[in-house]
Amino acid sequence: MTRLWIKNPLAIYTGTEQDAAGGIVVSGSHIVELVGRGQQPSAPCDQVFDAGEHVVLPGLINCHHHFYQTLTRAWPGALNKELFPWLKSLYGVWAHLDPEMHGQATRLALTELLLSGCTTAADHHYLFPNGMEEAIDVQVEQARASGVRVMLTRGSMSLGEKDGGLPPQSTVQSEEQILEDSERLINRYHERGDGARVQIALAPCSPFSVTTGIMRESAALAGRLDVRLHTHLAETLDEETFCQQRFGMRTVDYLDSVGWLNGRTWLAHGIHFNDDEIARLGRAGVGICHCPSSNMMLASGICRNLELEAAGAPVGLGVDGSASNDGSNMISEVRQGMYLQRLRYGASKVTHFDAYRWATAGSAQVLGRDDIGVLEAGRQADLALFRLDELRFSGSHDPLAALLLCGAQQADRVMVGGAWKVVDGTLPDVDLEQLLAGHRAAAQRLAAKAMV
Repeated sequence: MTRLWIKNPLAIYTGTEQDAAGGIVVSGSHIVELVGRGQQPSAPCDQVFDAGEHVVLPGLINCHHHFYQTLTRAWPGALNKELFPWLKSLYGVWAHLDPEMHGQATRLALTELLLSGCTTAADHHYLFPNGMEEAIDVQVEQARASGVRVMLTRGSMSLGEKDGGLPPQSTVQSEEQILEDSERLINRYHERGDGARVQIALAPCSPFSVTTGIMRESAALAGRLDVRLHTHLAETLDEETFCQQRFGMRTVDYLDSVGWLNGRTWLAHGIHFNDDEIARLGRAGVGICHCPSSNMMLASGICRNLELEAAGAPVGLGVDGSASNDGSNMISEVRQGMYLQRLRYGASKVTHFDAYRWATAGSAQVLGRDDIGVLEAGRQADLALFRLDELRFSGSHDPLAALLLCGAQQADRVMVGGAWKVVDGTLPDVDLEQLLAGHRAAAQRLAAKAMV
């Protein structure tokens, strides 16, 4: 196979202690060699890419998103609200989603992520109104077209307004519908092992939108079919109050009661845990996805990343929905994650290396992947390369620090599984004008339906 030497980068973060100052050799879909400073590859290379003006990172991994929400960014009725009223103002809009809109939203989100250096993304889709029964199938098609690796979580809502939940009845499904479709999707699409491109997980939306029954049955199905579990948990104090009033227990106790307190599970947000709960989550190996921009926008709080990691809980990073962020920019999210955690712990306790770890190896561990997230021989060749030639970087000295501190927004080159997907800051196979036109039209159609 062809050997490509990505030679002598300006700076490189491998996520390991190995010296790779001389670059990386890629063959097929894998990294086959790290080249030390001043050294040459151990065997001749067919191609050489001079990375002397690039900062090289492992492909960034986004472990929580809602692709469909790109259609409702800066929605007037949802501005300046906390989570519960924010959701109530948007559920009625999202209930009008159709497959064509969903496809446009998914493709735009994946494109935006890819341009920001993201090579793997987890999406949490839980809206299945009439006509949207094959929403995950739509996402699989768009993911395959984009080239981004995805963990598509088959979400669900089964607790509507009439039964004390938040979602409108038109967006909820029966337990039978949810479980049948979950098993269908796993059997049809879930890939296993090294290099998997499409994976499926089960993801009841949240304690305030699903029944206890669907939580238990989803855990049982995930165990039987060996897939992961995902949900929102402990995002706000309102959620804590809801759990105590409805179930008579706090969120982690509830998680334990429905069979979710194990290493198969990862949680979005995970803000409002006490010390004992953090210890329990760590012992169980439950992963946490920190969503800094969303948590700031909705004023939900700050995740306790350092205590969670110290307890043994993997910590990753996610952009969350593009209606609570309101973007899908992963390199920007790494910067936000670093700054928000500094606000909690102090500037000397959280470094840019911590932020890079959360967005790469940490997120990979959260998603149960050991083939991505670091740069070393035998791993998938998922890379993000950034140039420091914009005005924002002028006068900077430490390239790896500057990438975050000076606010990088877009990758120059991105590789997924050994194939370049972004070249010179563009996607060679994507007509961005056409993509934007289609997405804007879909957003306008959704808005028009919601206003009727």
